[in-house]
Amino acid sequence: MDIRPIKTEEDHAAALAEMAALWNAEEGSPEWDRLDVLATLVDAYESQRWPVAVTDPVEAIQAAMEFDGHSQEDLAKMIGANRASEVLRRRRPLTLPMIRKLSTEWHIPANRLIEEYELTRAKPARAKAEAA
Repeated sequence: MDIRPIKTEEDHAAALAEMAALWNAEEGSPEWDRLDVLATLVDAYESQRWPVAVTDPVEAIQAAMEFDGHSQEDLAKMIGANRASEVLRRRRPLTLPMIRKLSTEWHIPANRLIEEYELTRAKPARAKAEAA
């Protein structure tokens, strides 16, 4: 049956293409069984790649970083060092150009990145000095 785990975007695309070719397979046939196995693998990959539990854009970015092995430095190269830090600390909202880059380069669905999310406020300089 020669079916492998789905580990990359390319594997995912190939599995989806094969599923499309098998879509009208007769139930109970070997093609139907292959479609069933592929659908299970695709579902597992997509659940890990884009977990439903991700509720806001920062969590989507963090999930992509963890899943694909990206670092904050990789994010900084894409959107700028200060911006990357501020976005991850929820001090700066994502801009449309950031969303486009993340969606294109890291394959994060844009609809995950355009959601509203709560920002944290930076402590005033006086409060920082008193805390030290």
